[in-house]
Formats: sequence, structure tokens, C-alpha cells
Amino acid sequence: MGMAISYQIITEKHGGKLECFSTLGEGSEFIIQLPTQQHFSTAV
Repeated sequence: MGMAISYQIITEKHGGKLECFSTLGEGSEFIIQLPTQQHFSTAV
């Protein structure tokens, strides 16, 4: 459940990207990309 919440925050709230690469017996690599500027919506 923690990864689902993390993914939601990174992608929906910040417009970023979260990737995970995993190899059995070797481990996992997480790549988190966040935009340098956030565009806010003026819709109410």
C-alpha cells in the first residue's frame, strides 16, 4: 500500500514519474522524476 500512495503523490500531485526495476536476487532500483516547476490549475 505504501508504494501505491507514493506513486499517487508523485504522479498526480506533482506531475512526476515513478519507475521500479527489480531483478530477483540482485535487488530493486527506483527512479523518481519530479518537474522543476509545478503548474497550478486555476479551476475551482
